[in-house]
Amino acid sequence: MGAQNGKDLLIKVDLTGGGNFQTIAGLRASRISFNAETVDVTSLESAGGWRELLGGAGVKSAGISGSGVFRDENTDERARQIFFDGETPEFQVVIPDFGIVEGAFQITSIEYAGSYNGEATYEMSMASAGAMSFTAL
Repeated sequence: MGAQNGKDLLIKVDLTGGGNFQTIAGLRASRISFNAETVDVTSLESAGGWRELLGGAGVKSAGISGSGVFRDENTDERARQIFFDGETPEFQVVIPDFGIVEGAFQITSIEYAGSYNGEATYEMSMASAGAMSFTAL
């Protein structure tokens, strides 16, 4: 896989709950991270004193974050609604030449900023709220 445009990594939100995914407008930077906790099962009998981990155990999670400028009233309003109502709607993250990750996320923070002679900006962070699915492109 060759180099990819960062603008092609898209974060989409289900606007209606019916699979109507739209890209969150105005994002300039976005990222997704995957995490898996380990379960240590090391004992006195562990070979050579090496740590042993229990495969398939532990909590898995995903996090999404993004920052940008206000561009679209519908997605801005939906993000605010999700945060203040504590909803966990479906999101999609399109990773170029890799695939689409989809699942429920909760918006855990929204930050708004602006300078006197610049544009208004925002930053959002989301935490997974259930199982993720992956579809290869």
